[in-house]
Amino acid sequence: MQAFIGILTQLLHAALILIAAPLLTGLVRLLKARLMGRRGPHPLQPWHDLRKLLLKRPVVAETASAVTIFAPWVAVGAAMLAALLVPSFARGMALAPIADLILIAGLLALGRIAMALAGLDAGTPFGGLGAAREMAFAAFAEPALILATLSFAIIAGNTNLDAIAGAFQDGAVGVRVSLALSLLVLLAVAVAENARIPVDNPATHLELTMVHEAMILEASGRHLALWDYQASLRLTLWLALIAALFLPFGLAAPGAGPLAWALGLAAFLLKMGGLALALAVFESAIAKMRVFRVPEFLGAALLLGLLAAVFLFVSTGLA
Repeated sequence: MQAFIGILTQLLHAALILIAAPLLTGLVRLLKARLMGRRGPHPLQPWHDLRKLLLKRPVVAETASAVTIFAPWVAVGAAMLAALLVPSFARGMALAPIADLILIAGLLALGRIAMALAGLDAGTPFGGLGAAREMAFAAFAEPALILATLSFAIIAGNTNLDAIAGAFQDGAVGVRVSLALSLLVLLAVAVAENARIPVDNPATHLELTMVHEAMILEASGRHLALWDYQASLRLTLWLALIAALFLPFGLAAPGAGPLAWALGLAAFLLKMGGLALALAVFESAIAKMRVFRVPEFLGAALLLGLLAAVFLFVSTGLA
């Protein structure tokens, strides 16, 4: 019975994430537009754009290889699997035993590599420029994420996301300086991973400042739809990850019934809406930084992650 409930929870979670990802992107765009005094697009607009692009045949450069064709599928598959590992409304899903933060970081890295290879494959200057910048930023973002994972592992005794969320939800961890530092690290890495302001502007096509958009500049048709859907999945994944770790209230316990799922779903929607609003307010209130300042920004996040791990080692007597 426990296995059946886990499988059913996993299927409901998959349906929720895969359907809600473009809606979350549309909600952020709408909130940003309203904060700027504009009417803004409908929240369902990303779904309409995806449907329209999926019906179009992609145009592939003559110099491109099979990498351009398969890279978006690899990126979407990696993002989907990573998103399925992050709990939304309940813990104890079927994939919870393999929901390791190290695995999630690896899947995110796989999607990043696929995008960088797609940017390089067409042989255009902007694609190579965007891929080089993306890999340079990843050299700081990935170690910062690993250090934050180390802090969570020291506190919860495990790198399994489901176990960490359960430990945080029980309240036994308490308020720690290291957790505050780890939260700042995750926020900085999430901004960089999703190409959001101040690291990148997802709404611009200014060639000299592009990072994410430069790598998919040659994409069209269903390939562009896959890249856009992958970006929505990554944004949803990161917000759900932050919610599961630092806002674990409302998560249904493993083996819980439909009533607990309904309460968990309501709490999840509330948390995601609040995080989307916070993101919209943040991006509306801050300017994009220069590209050459991004390594300093991520380097500061790396330093905060190191400080969090050191503080935990000292406080727990492991030093």
